Amino acid sequence: MNSKELENLADRLLAEYEEGRRDLNDMRESLDPEILEDKEDRSQINRMISSMTFSIDWMRTGRMPGSLRGIDRRSAYQRRALIDMDLFPSLDIQPEERVLTQEERESIIDVLIDLSHRERQCYLLHIANGLSLSEIGKVLGISKRTAQQYVDRAKKKIGSRQGVAS
Repeated sequence: MNSKELENLADRLLAEYEEGRRDLNDMRESLDPEILEDKEDRSQINRMISSMTFSIDWMRTGRMPGSLRGIDRRSAYQRRALIDMDLFPSLDIQPEERVLTQEERESIIDVLIDLSHRERQCYLLHIANGLSLSEIGKVLGISKRTAQQYVDRAKKKIGSRQGVAS
């Protein structure tokens, strides 16, 4: 399946869930709360509506509703639109290769030389290679927290060095 088909599938599924929730709301409103059997049915329908609302929220945001962890983005399914370049045919986003000057190389070496071997490893794996802290931990055989400490220390040293250079 390509990204357009997935987007259409997600949008259709979301629309079906919303329609189903509306139908459940209509069904619940048609029941008489004074009749015992209807009261039990209303209770069951309320649970179904709650479950569908939870699922709809999850589909819209791309993460579990009520979760306080993770990155919260507006809509996981709408983000795919930015990946599908057919929507933006006029944009030509091609990174240009750039050769560093000797002065730039020396600056980078000067900054990195102040870091310990482990700080330099973790910092370059994180910043230059884009590895997550967990991935760095696995590669180097250290914990995620330790990798984070090395990266934080490196950033602090680099930040203080830039503050001196300015």
